Amino acid sequence: MCEFNSGWLESNGSSCDGLLKIIKDMNFVVHAKTPKVTAVGDDGLVLSIRICFLNTMAMKVLQNKLQISKSRQEMVKRGISFVESPLCSLMRRSGFTRGMAIGDMLKSWDVLSTLNFLERYVQRKEPILDIGSYASEMIVALHALGYSNLTGVDLNPNLREMPHQDFIRYVVADFMRTKFNDASFQAITAISVIEHGFCGHSLLKEMSRLLKPGGYFIASFDYWSEKINTAGIDFFGMDWKIFSRDEIIGFIAEAAGYSLFPVGEMMYDGKNKPINFWGKQYTFAWLALRKSV
Repeated sequence: MCEFNSGWLESNGSSCDGLLKIIKDMNFVVHAKTPKVTAVGDDGLVLSIRICFLNTMAMKVLQNKLQISKSRQEMVKRGISFVESPLCSLMRRSGFTRGMAIGDMLKSWDVLSTLNFLERYVQRKEPILDIGSYASEMIVALHALGYSNLTGVDLNPNLREMPHQDFIRYVVADFMRTKFNDASFQAITAISVIEHGFCGHSLLKEMSRLLKPGGYFIASFDYWSEKINTAGIDFFGMDWKIFSRDEIIGFIAEAAGYSLFPVGEMMYDGKNKPINFWGKQYTFAWLALRKSV
């Protein structure tokens, strides 16, 4: 098993299969003082690895429900929590107040992890795209933090009811087939989106096209290290996937073919299954990829 201090890998002259084989099977350690490592895969191709350190995690896994509640507490303290209270929810459903429900309490850890990453690595004026943006707390929280170049995209026509229409650009479209120009965004966020109707090739191709060199794709998704079968379960008219460790390793290898690489250390293991939904028990994972410069 390879071990890496925080960094991402950039392959030159090697196939994705060769990259995956080296990552899974070769035994070497890359340290901060080693900017480049060269290895030969069993396909005979040379893999050149350049380490670019961000000193952060590229993938992490939700370990327990306490992390969810602590994340929400921090969001409330910082004034970036927009999930409505039970009373407000009741009043809205009863017709006493207007508006739409934003966010999901269960996604507190995902949202805060993404906000913290963006605050650290993306400037307030740089363009950010939120995909699957209908009812997304992410884009509303980014607005509250002072990010001023925000775009949300979703197939749901009710996207036009989202808050801050005067400040946030909302586009009703398929996020895997957008009309945005190449290299339009410094960051793309996807909170609990990619597990629905997953198509790795289409997703990675479009995310890579839309990102500026050095830009970030940040996603959270349903996850458990071992495979959980969700065949026959559909949401939003799409199939549902709970990603396994092997599937994420394959996704990372495929992403390399689109110049997208993990920003740091990868953690795959979860201790508990704090999420129980539709008869399945699992957890959430969070992943950050960077487009090579």
